Amino acid sequence: MDNLLKQINILDDLRQLKAEDLPQLAKELREFIINIVATKEGHLGASLGVVELTIALHYVFDTPKDLLIWDVGHQAYGHKILTGRKNTFESNRQLHGISGFPKRSESEYDTFGVGHSSTSISAALGMAIASQLKGEDKHHIAVIGDASIASGMAFEGLNHAGVTDANLLVVLNDNAIGIDPSVGALKQYLTNVKKGTQKQDNIFEALNFNYSGPIDGHDIPLLISELERLKTVKGPKFLHVITTKGKGLKKAEEDQVKYHAPGKFNALTGELIAKSNLSEPPKYQDVFGETIVELAEKNEKIIGITPAMPTGSSLKYMMEKFPSRAFDVGIAEQHAVTLAAGMATQGLIPFCNIYSTFLQRAYDQVIHDVALQNLPVIFCLDRAGLVGEDGATHHGVFDLAYLNCIPNLVVFAPRDAVALRNMMYTVQLGIDFPIAIRYPRGRGNLINWKQPFKAIEIGKGECLKQGKDVAILSIGTMAKNVEDAITNLGVSHYDMAFVKPLDEALLHKIFKTYQAVVTIEDGTIVGGFGSNILAFANSNGYKQHIEVLGIADKFIEHGSIHQLQQLQHLDSVSINHKIEHLLTFLNNS
Repeated sequence: MDNLLKQINILDDLRQLKAEDLPQLAKELREFIINIVATKEGHLGASLGVVELTIALHYVFDTPKDLLIWDVGHQAYGHKILTGRKNTFESNRQLHGISGFPKRSESEYDTFGVGHSSTSISAALGMAIASQLKGEDKHHIAVIGDASIASGMAFEGLNHAGVTDANLLVVLNDNAIGIDPSVGALKQYLTNVKKGTQKQDNIFEALNFNYSGPIDGHDIPLLISELERLKTVKGPKFLHVITTKGKGLKKAEEDQVKYHAPGKFNALTGELIAKSNLSEPPKYQDVFGETIVELAEKNEKIIGITPAMPTGSSLKYMMEKFPSRAFDVGIAEQHAVTLAAGMATQGLIPFCNIYSTFLQRAYDQVIHDVALQNLPVIFCLDRAGLVGEDGATHHGVFDLAYLNCIPNLVVFAPRDAVALRNMMYTVQLGIDFPIAIRYPRGRGNLINWKQPFKAIEIGKGECLKQGKDVAILSIGTMAKNVEDAITNLGVSHYDMAFVKPLDEALLHKIFKTYQAVVTIEDGTIVGGFGSNILAFANSNGYKQHIEVLGIADKFIEHGSIHQLQQLQHLDSVSINHKIEHLLTFLNNS
């Protein structure tokens, strides 16, 4: 009975096991995940919660012929281990290692690339319709969480699926939590279903799904029996499964928010490994979180909004202090933006805090509901730039470019925590335009950041170091990399601060003074800050040599932020080499 997991290299090995052996396999798989994530870090609780479900799905269905899609993918570690990646799982989320999310190029078992929520039902339905059109007999399974299914796109998929006869099975993994606890009326509905107190018609049956459940998601024999039955049911089907996030690790069950992605911990006890007690600069998210509380204490018009990220954005501080003025709207970025727009029309001051990568999901609302009407919504874009180990689905490298082309919208990137704090102060004094304030994941460089508030003039840059020959124009926190890179170089450095509007008076002065200009941003070089500088130079007839440094025109893999900056030549050493090379070129020309 021991070491069943060692015997499984391909899924046929799993399917050769007796059903009564599967609980032992679940125990070993859970321990395997815990032991590796304890030292390598990653998303823990979600995968622990679906160990039995993962085994049952692969045991019953003929994957990869039958197509299995994991929504978001936080919970897919067990899936990866059972589908040929057990021996490489230690490289999970490491540079050049396997991805932390399902990825089509990585395995035929990863039928759809994911990382953002609520896409699984639409994708699985598309596959199911394709199978019908091609005359193929396949099953199509979407596993989606109770937080993700509350998102609008999930309902769009359910709404369409309910009027088809597609061979689609939606498995609702109901654990009452996403990253933070689930919110909203649907959560209450599902709670009532679980308690047996729901007297109304079943919402999923009303959408023409054959509903079954709720059942215990940790009871393997029951899961197998129900999945086998559902294989014989025609048309769209819905299985409601109750699980516990963090199952099998007591600490992870008790603190499901912290153990979503806990960092390093003791695999036996679950105790988190303490980090250094040395005084560190705060995370940018905490600068936002503490500052908005400080401002809201004096300005009752300030509102905080986040789509399902109160902990990750640190809006939780405001939710605790001013619960009637801070809103977690669930995984609903489109709604969050337009909710903020509605509030702005009534004279409130909405700070809409959304991760940069997730604002992509609400692009139409930014344009149509906010910018077109020139409403003073304040977008605070956390996790801008390279975010590290979460990789291509989460890097916030497109915001400067996709916001750059929107009329009326001001785009600001603070170089440090003081600038972030001061811009938050400035905008709540009163603005008549929308603004995006984007800042990175992780910590800044300032310990003494709680300085007295000082208003920032919109659209003005600043000279940080005066030199000659070359002017380096940075945006946002890339200023620190530049500062470190040019310590021993006699060049100038300007923090432009605003991608839009540009400080044209300062730019004219720069282009009339220097032989060459270098722009640096932690966003895509296509359509971003550097593109604005090139357009400015061209429209004003400036002929200087201009170097544009930023993120290459490709999707960037996962790895530490420093490793990825090195690969993109945006670390201080690479910048230093680039400037030295440019100075040599100028001196020899």
